[in-house]
Amino acid sequence: MMGHEKLWKIAQERDAIYAKEDFTEADGLRAGELEGEYGEMGGYTSESDAGTLLSDLGITENYHQSLMKDIPSNMKVRMLLAQALFGNPDILLLDEPTNGLDIETIGWLENFLADYENIVLVVSHDRHFLDAVCTHVADVDKQKIKIYTGNYTFWYGSSQLAARQLTDKNKKNEEKRKDLLDFIARFSANASKSKQATSRKKALEKLVIEDIEPSNRRYPGIIFQPLREVGNQILNVENLSSTVDGRKLFDKVNFSVNKGEKIVILSKDSTAITNFFEIINGNMKADGGKFEWGTTITKAYLPVENNEFFIGGLTLMEWLRQYVPANVTDADEPFLRGFLGKMLFSGDDIMKKTNVLSGGEKVRCMISRMMLQNPNVIVLDQPTNHLDLESIQSFNEGCQTFPGIVLLTSHDHTFMQTVANRIIELTPKGIIDRLMTFDEYMEDNRVKELREEMYAGKQVAMA
Repeated sequence: MMGHEKLWKIAQERDAIYAKEDFTEADGLRAGELEGEYGEMGGYTSESDAGTLLSDLGITENYHQSLMKDIPSNMKVRMLLAQALFGNPDILLLDEPTNGLDIETIGWLENFLADYENIVLVVSHDRHFLDAVCTHVADVDKQKIKIYTGNYTFWYGSSQLAARQLTDKNKKNEEKRKDLLDFIARFSANASKSKQATSRKKALEKLVIEDIEPSNRRYPGIIFQPLREVGNQILNVENLSSTVDGRKLFDKVNFSVNKGEKIVILSKDSTAITNFFEIINGNMKADGGKFEWGTTITKAYLPVENNEFFIGGLTLMEWLRQYVPANVTDADEPFLRGFLGKMLFSGDDIMKKTNVLSGGEKVRCMISRMMLQNPNVIVLDQPTNHLDLESIQSFNEGCQTFPGIVLLTSHDHTFMQTVANRIIELTPKGIIDRLMTFDEYMEDNRVKELREEMYAGKQVAMA
């Protein structure tokens, strides 16, 4: 309730007056004034309103009266978000508001902000969230800020189109202008289906075509090139189960992977997915069951934790050389430099020591390592962690065009929706397995019923 600063101060002053032992007539008059203000500001329903907001953000009622110091750390971000939203501020500033939130809670926040009538300034790496919420994009580039009409997808698509047109010398200006107008028209048609339809349509109507410019941002080249196609036997999983500290993560996991499949692995317990990926990559033992990879499979794995790969002070060149496959016999400096260069390590960057890398640089190194393997199966545990939007976009597009098999989990809605054609959810009572997109899965009523049944009465650690 402290998020509504004025209401909170009125309540504090009012309560202090009522607590006085020598209550005077002046105190009574002041208390009456405060009660009037308190009522006009919705104070008498504020506690129930705050409770509803907390519940909508996934904070269960047993925490509503708890002290902040007693609340689990993964809940504190949600509490701070609730505090910012409460009170309907004129300007709402949100810095990575989706961090630590599950997909359902992010969806609720998207709807809340889409209907929000005041100004919202948000920084986020979640493209789906930005598309759902934003009517304009402020691009900070080369120490300058420029505001563009449209959401993230419109900004990215139009800037890429403008960049291609800049290098296309054969097209006449009239044709280029028509291409841009067609792009705006297509986007406007899609925007009419969003919750922000009215404001977005008005903004696009005011758009001057000359405002569309190519971006100066650099995008990595994330391209996985398999040496061979996968065979008919890819991965078979039979009765796999795992438990941590007496908590059943998953049980009775049975499925086979088929050609052409790109699979999102879901669970309400993020530890379940990480343990599953560690098990099928041979880094951890299951409690029961078995799995088997096909003989044609060459896999590359991006774990959620990578610190063990960066112990010691090797240069990036020395570090990558460790992971050259046995079939590569000519891994000279230009060869290795090429893989690092795709991830935007250039010039003297390759002499940087691995023990001073940032989180994002480490992930970029890990992706270079994956590309070096020429895999036909890639396994991705939270692939967007620590990456900037340019790298996320390129990684996403690389997985879409990858001709092999993808097994992935992510907090990035757009990544899962645009890559996956099959969803498998690990639960303590078995799996839910559907051949559908991520959005179809989350909106399917039968799936919602199954999820309630299969998590019922089970202890789940939230991400």
